[in-house]
Amino acid sequence: MKELDRLSVFISLILRHRPEEANVVLDERGWADVEELLDGIRGTGREIDRGILEEIVATDKKQRYSFSRDGRLIRANQGHSVPVDVELEEAEPPEFLYHGTAAVFLDGIRKEGLKPMSRLYVHLSGDAESARKIGQRHGSPVVLRIRSGDMWRADYRFYLSVNGVWLTGSVPTEYLQEENGEI
Repeated sequence: MKELDRLSVFISLILRHRPEEANVVLDERGWADVEELLDGIRGTGREIDRGILEEIVATDKKQRYSFSRDGRLIRANQGHSVPVDVELEEAEPPEFLYHGTAAVFLDGIRKEGLKPMSRLYVHLSGDAESARKIGQRHGSPVVLRIRSGDMWRADYRFYLSVNGVWLTGSVPTEYLQEENGEI
């Protein structure tokens, strides 16, 4: 793994799950002071400066991070396990969204639906191929098709993060379907 990738993973850990790892404080909207973040990361023995941080933010394929307009603050766009409000706007989803998972998790999903687990929301993709790539990270991939349009009409709330990930509180089993038609 390249050093920038390692730093990006560590920044994700700090900004989404454990800010205390770098003595960083997130505000109620998930923002961290950039200089505090840089100092905190350097305090762990890692080399980083503003230029490296800007490169990580600009080149991150998943667009995980955003700077504030004035560039003094940074936050993760979604995926938090710490309680923050990243000011997501409610959005009407397409008729179908997708969730990538591993086959080993299917029994639990069949019983309980999709739950956010340690995160604040369930993460959904706009297309099956993106979901498949996500599922591959956890083992033999399975793509679940979500009847998100039906959920929306049943008053479930959806949010679209700035990096294109769809978020919702949970997905009950009656709105799930495996690619092969089962669940």
